[in-house]
Amino acid sequence: MNNPDYIGRFAPTPSGYLHFGSLVAALASYLDARAVGGRWLVRMEDLDPPREMPGAQAAIMTSLENYGFEWDGELVRQSERHEHYQHVLESLFNQGLAYACTCSRKELETYQGVYPGFCRNLGKPLDNAAIRLRVPELSYHFTDRVQGEFRQHLGREVGDMVIRRRDSLYAYQLAVVIDDAWQGITDVVRGADLLDSTPRQLYLQELLGFAQPRYLHVPLIIQPDGHKLGKSYRSPPLQAEQATAQLLRAMRTLGQATPDDATGSSPGELLKWATQHWDSSLIPRKLTLAEAHLR
Repeated sequence: MNNPDYIGRFAPTPSGYLHFGSLVAALASYLDARAVGGRWLVRMEDLDPPREMPGAQAAIMTSLENYGFEWDGELVRQSERHEHYQHVLESLFNQGLAYACTCSRKELETYQGVYPGFCRNLGKPLDNAAIRLRVPELSYHFTDRVQGEFRQHLGREVGDMVIRRRDSLYAYQLAVVIDDAWQGITDVVRGADLLDSTPRQLYLQELLGFAQPRYLHVPLIIQPDGHKLGKSYRSPPLQAEQATAQLLRAMRTLGQATPDDATGSSPGELLKWATQHWDSSLIPRKLTLAEAHLR
């Protein structure tokens, strides 16, 4: 099967090193692209310098190489694309689709994450303000290739969302939509923690006249205490000497077959085998999987 029009991507944030949860997401996106002869891009989502760990970007790229991943084209860094985000943001602001918001976190803490619209019609200046996108009182839905139908009412469940923070850093929702469209991404394969971000991105895509990718959200790997396996909870980083064993573990996590005897295989050989046997329909249809059971 060959589909050169398929373009997927892996987009890590450099707030820490890659861990097993990152590997599961990277592997799923890689195999889904390569199995149909598609392209696989890597984009560094370095939008938040205060949270970036020194050396993390280089460590992430080294881990991908050590684990046998090969990507197409040059690495894209979001930190080098600010002018594109600003251009779109100004356009939305000038059309009255976005507005300045000076609400503090303390003012909003009782509203459980749904913005109540305090600044919607105040016409406040841009200085020391966040920029929010007006969202409609509509429900957006899509069919995820693993999780099935997902629906979210933007007005009731989200409220007007921040697209640029008070500290002038661009928000993930804005940057990811712009960059996916710019890179021609046809298929987004990522962790289920981003499932509820998708309707917001669908709205932005519609607003900006962008095509809608297909989505596949793989189960999130969680620790025994219920926290997701991630950089914030000191999850162990991927080790080069464990590449084959960890790739096999990630394949089993995704419900995939593994070779009868792969202990002596290189990461590249294992990825080639996995590409030839990839079946996305076997991915567990769950939002989370407990790490303790993934041996």
